[in-house]
Amino acid sequence: QVQLVESGGGLVQPGGSLRLSCTSSGRLFSSYTMCWYRQAPGKEREFVATIVHLGGTRYADSVKGRFAISRDNAKTTLYLQMNSLEPEDTAVYSCNAAGEWWGQGTQVTVSS
Repeated sequence: QVQLVESGGGLVQPGGSLRLSCTSSGRLFSSYTMCWYRQAPGKEREFVATIVHLGGTRYADSVKGRFAISRDNAKTTLYLQMNSLEPEDTAVYSCNAAGEWWGQGTQVTVSS
């Protein structure tokens, strides 16, 4: 069983930045493919970004060039640096480990 805990969400103005963190309890964290997803009100959950164990990354077109996913295997922590935030980025952001385990999510609200 892997437990994931997200943090770093909050209220930010358009154009601002936030960094999300996802801390894992799993001893095998370094071997997992890790992902960020988000779900806006009234919408289905959507893929945001992924990072494989060797560090390769992939992004949704909507966030490419603005968001950066990274990981610190020594700290068993996943990050999502979000820049140039837009109101459309408002959602609950959740991390996923190995396509199997989910965190509880953290709310990101972009509003003036």
